[in-house]
Amino acid sequence: MANYPSPKFMECLQYAAFKHREQRRKDPKETPYVNHVINVSTILSVEACITDEAVLMAALLHDVVEDTDATFADVEQLFGADICGLVREVTDDKSLEKQERKRLQIENAAKTSRRAKLIKLADKLDNLRDLQVNTPTGWTEERRDQYFVWAKKVVDNLRGTNANLELKLDEIFRQRGLL
Repeated sequence: MANYPSPKFMECLQYAAFKHREQRRKDPKETPYVNHVINVSTILSVEACITDEAVLMAALLHDVVEDTDATFADVEQLFGADICGLVREVTDDKSLEKQERKRLQIENAAKTSRRAKLIKLADKLDNLRDLQVNTPTGWTEERRDQYFVWAKKVVDNLRGTNANLELKLDEIFRQRGLL
């Protein structure tokens, strides 16, 4: 990848921003949700030293099918089969009950491609960093603690993918008494 974002990357960023434009995080400040997908892509680029533009673009789109009206067909038409395949690998099936989706994330983590695992690791890292400083509106401290425990189970099945991200996640787990 060049030292600057490609036009296609910028189109992807704009698409993600447009699709997530009305969404807010559940933190007390109701942060715009698009910040999360930008954070995930940035974590991959800056902290994990990933230069694979398709992975960085898929990170921007990792929640677009799950959380907006976008479809896999839309993603494939706009950004190609490779990026769509990565998005598909990291997308939960929202037709399933929440606990089943969480169980499947743990179970399926080890089966995904290395590139999808990178996105999953960066996603968990961003979510856990946020949870360290913010309790989502409506969450109890117990639910917050349970999220850390669950996320560690997912991360444990992603290990061996990127040492930088895993070290940063382990530091969070250590702080929470999970290591």
